[in-house]
Amino acid sequence: MTPRRALTLAAALLVAVSLQPRAWAGEPADQLFAGIDRVLQVLEDPTMKPEAKAAERRAAIRRIASDIFDIEEISRRTLGRHWQVLTAAERAEFVQAFGDLLRRSYFMKIDGHRVEKIALVGEAIDDDQATVRTTIKTRQGTEIPVDYLMARSGERWRAYDVAVAGVSLVANYRSQFDRIIQRTSYQQLVKQVREKQ
Repeated sequence: MTPRRALTLAAALLVAVSLQPRAWAGEPADQLFAGIDRVLQVLEDPTMKPEAKAAERRAAIRRIASDIFDIEEISRRTLGRHWQVLTAAERAEFVQAFGDLLRRSYFMKIDGHRVEKIALVGEAIDDDQATVRTTIKTRQGTEIPVDYLMARSGERWRAYDVAVAGVSLVANYRSQFDRIIQRTSYQQLVKQVREKQ
């Protein structure tokens, strides 16, 4: 599964997951769903539906997405070993560029996207780490597992990876980005990430 396809599916799942009852969910799932509920409020707000409001609607979703996902941690994990050799300025540059790419290619896919059914399967919490497990039923009747890997920072739980059908979004990007850096350079990677926006 390509990162773009995984992003699209996971974005759809973000919207759909809030449609399921979650009375037994713990704090990580509750915080994930609270963010998703906020996204739904933006998408369902009649004043935000006109095409003239598209930029404002997307900006609101981007802000909420930054609460749901830890973009810096996703960026660090995506670069893997290459993160260690970057300067503070290069790290900030990558977080900005990659965060913009994720928000555009992932979070914006949910704008108007609907999923047939999703269920909260379970939640495993181990100290400051958690996995929120969900499953989606597609219109074709296929069930696809989607796990949100989350970490606590203070009072907030934020996702640092999404695994769709066992395929990690971070691992997918890490493999691609490693090849680009090995063949060319970090600077070329940033250029390509920016071009994809």
